[in-house]
Amino acid sequence: MKKTTIRNRCGFLALGASMMLPGIALAQTDYEVLQSQVQELAAQLAAVQQALAKLQQGQAEAPSTTAADIAELKDDVATALEWRTPSSLIHMAGYTDVGYVNAKNSDGTFVLGSFAPIFHFQYRDKVMFESELEFEISPDGETEVGMEYLTIDYFLNDYVTVVAGSFLSPIGQFRQNLHPSWINKLASAPPGFGHDGAAPTADLGLQLRGGFPLGSVRSNYAVYVGNGPELNAVFDDGEFELEGIAAETFGVDRDGKKVVGGRFAILPVARLEIGVSALTGKATVTGLEDEVSGAITEVDGAFARDYDVIGADYAWAWNDFSLRGEYVRSKVGAALSGPTASDGGTWKSWYSQAAWRIPSTNYEAVMRFADFDTPNVIGDQTQWAIGLNYLITNSFIAKGTYEFNDGFTGSNADSNRLMLQLAYGF
Repeated sequence: MKKTTIRNRCGFLALGASMMLPGIALAQTDYEVLQSQVQELAAQLAAVQQALAKLQQGQAEAPSTTAADIAELKDDVATALEWRTPSSLIHMAGYTDVGYVNAKNSDGTFVLGSFAPIFHFQYRDKVMFESELEFEISPDGETEVGMEYLTIDYFLNDYVTVVAGSFLSPIGQFRQNLHPSWINKLASAPPGFGHDGAAPTADLGLQLRGGFPLGSVRSNYAVYVGNGPELNAVFDDGEFELEGIAAETFGVDRDGKKVVGGRFAILPVARLEIGVSALTGKATVTGLEDEVSGAITEVDGAFARDYDVIGADYAWAWNDFSLRGEYVRSKVGAALSGPTASDGGTWKSWYSQAAWRIPSTNYEAVMRFADFDTPNVIGDQTQWAIGLNYLITNSFIAKGTYEFNDGFTGSNADSNRLMLQLAYGF
């Protein structure tokens, strides 16, 4: 299973709720003892420094304390004070959700979404390791473990952070910032913004991200180079057809082709952000699925196809009302030769979402429209989703979502769904 999840990375520079290294936490009585020792050491150091000052002015005889004694005393004070300003911090966050799903022409079922702990280990203001794991229960009851991302972040300066490893795709907003269940205002992702959709989900490579002022306007950016996606294809009636784009983290670049892309956004006024994204490179069919048996055969020597992505997004908030939207288009070129020669294809999706926090209550009303187009009509989907949420706390939310789906007759894309969900971010 391949899993490929706010994130404002630099926000973790001020981890107010961070947990210090094991053994640092003290009981109240230990704290009082240590505080007394620190005060005593500080007093001794002050006395020695005062005596030295008098000696320099010829007002006293040389004390028996040597320079080595003073250096040792300073080290003792520094060691005693280190617990108050540790050089390393550990922080754990994450989210989890449970729910109920009842789709048209199927039996309703309780579902366990995922448990996604997020770990951060930061050394001063220089470097941070971060990773998100994902635990899920498969339909047959087995526990599956995936890694959403794992990066080492080097804070180069106030404007640039170097990110190396497996990271969530910075193309657009949904995948990198909105997909965690306690942040997403509906109980599902917009069509085309999940796995094998129009929008990339993750990649493995090197990224630069940060922000800088443009006069009075703020901006943020992310640029990266990565291994890129792999293409899914099927063999049906003697012909090859592209089925989807697996734009997620792969442990190795099997086709040797890299992609380059990123996102740039400005905030022209308060609480309004407008962003554009682009990505280009090559992608190759690495596996072929038989339409009848479902068996997957590895493909060698397939033609590397052009792969291009463009996108745009916006987010605006005013008092208790918020509005956001996103568009993404992924285009794969044709292969004129090779074992999987076939036409190319285009996957595109967009959504617009409005949310209103009902004044003087904990209720929130949400509405979203989305449209997803694929090269194969069976994957097309148009969706209206409405929701009513109750914010138990800022990070604990109860959601009720109903989807009106219009797709290929008989497919999951054509099935309306009722979803109830409890989501908790910690």
